[in-house]
Amino acid sequence: MASEVSQTPVTENKVAEEAAVTKPETTATETVAAKENNAESNGADTANNAQEKGDDTKASAGDDTKKDGDNVTTATVANSKTEPAPKFNVHKTNFEKDVIYLYQFSRTPLLPSLSPYCLKVETWLRLAGLKYENVDHKMRFRSKKGQLPFIELNGEEIADSAIIIKELSARYDKNLDAALTTEQRNVSYAMIAMLENHLIWIIFYWRAKYPDNVLKGYKVNLQHALGLRWPNSILNFVFKFTFGRKWFQGSKKLKAHGIGVHSPEEIEEFGKNDLKVLSEMLDCKPFFFGDEPTTLDVVAFAILSQLHYLSKDISYPLRDFMTEKCPNLVGHVSRMKERCFPDWDEICTKLDLNAHIPKPEPETKEGKEGEPEKSNEQENDSDKNEKELEKDKSNEKEITEENKEKEETK
Repeated sequence: MASEVSQTPVTENKVAEEAAVTKPETTATETVAAKENNAESNGADTANNAQEKGDDTKASAGDDTKKDGDNVTTATVANSKTEPAPKFNVHKTNFEKDVIYLYQFSRTPLLPSLSPYCLKVETWLRLAGLKYENVDHKMRFRSKKGQLPFIELNGEEIADSAIIIKELSARYDKNLDAALTTEQRNVSYAMIAMLENHLIWIIFYWRAKYPDNVLKGYKVNLQHALGLRWPNSILNFVFKFTFGRKWFQGSKKLKAHGIGVHSPEEIEEFGKNDLKVLSEMLDCKPFFFGDEPTTLDVVAFAILSQLHYLSKDISYPLRDFMTEKCPNLVGHVSRMKERCFPDWDEICTKLDLNAHIPKPEPETKEGKEGEPEKSNEQENDSDKNEKELEKDKSNEKEITEENKEKEETK
C-alpha cells in the first residue's frame, strides 16, 4: 500500500485538493439534492410498485371471481341437465303410470286361466274396477319368488295372489270386505284357508296324476300357450313330465303338503266334504255374504270354475258331485262369470289376454256420396279388370272383321 501511495504524481494531488477547496458548498448542495432526488425517485418507485401490486391483486381477484363464476355457471348447467331416468328391475320397462301389468298363464278354449291363483287375481281386478293389462309372456317369466301370478306397478313387482290383493286394496282403497262384520271376516278367512290350502290341493293331486287329462279336459294348445312351433306330440310328451313333476314337483310336493299320503278314494272324499261345507254356507244366497260379492266369492269362483268348466269328455268324480249334489255352487260360478267376465266367450274363442281393453276400429275413408273409398289395391284390381275386358272386346272385333273379309273373298 505505501509504495502505491508514494508513486502518485504531485500535480494530481494538488488539483484534487484545489477542487475540493474551491467547490465545497456546491458539492454539499448537490449531495443534498441528490439525496432528495433519490428519495423522490424511491418514493415514486415505491408508489408505482404499490400501484402495480394493487393492479395485480385486482387482476388476480378478478380472475378468481371469473373462475368462481365459471364454476357456478358450470354447476348450474350440470344441474339443469335432465337426470337419467331411474332404472327399474321389472320386465315391462316402458310401463304406463298406475297401470297394473298382470303376468299369468295363457288362455284356454274353456277357461281364462288354468291357475286358480291367476284367475283369482284377474277376477278381483275386474270387481275392483282397476286398470290392468295382461302381459303375453308365453309363461316364460316368474316372479322373484318363482311364482305366477305376479304384477308390476309403477316399476315395482308384487308377487303372490294374497299379497297382490292386500297391497292393491290398501293403495286404491278397494276393500271388497269393507261391509262385513268382524264375525263374517273371521268366517271368510277360515273358508278361504280351506279352499286354498285343502280343496285346491285335491285338484292339483288329480292334475299331477293325470296330466294328459288336463290337456284334453281344457283343450290346451301348447303351441299357442308356450309360443313354440314344436309338434304337439313332442310338447305333450314334455308337458307330461314337466307339468306333473316340475311345476307341482309331483308326488313329493303333494306328500309334503300331506294330501299325497292318502289313497285316491280318501282324497276324493275330502274334496266332497269341502264342497258340502261351501254349498251349505252359500245356501240360497246369490253370494256368500249377501247380494254383493266379497273376497270369498272371488276365491271360490277361481277354484270351482276349474271343476265346472272341465270338459264332460273327461271323467272326474269331484266335478260330477258338484254338478249333481251342489247345484247352488254351479249357480254361483255362473253369476260370478256374468258379473266379472262378460267377455268370457271372446276370451275363450280368440284366446285374447286383453279382450277387456277396447280395440281401435280400422279407419275407413268415405267417398263423395258417403260410400267408403276404394283402396289402392282395389283400384288396381278394377283397372286390370277393365283393361282385360277392353282387350277381349278388341279381339272379338278383329275376329269378326277377319271373318267378314274371308266371306267377301269367297
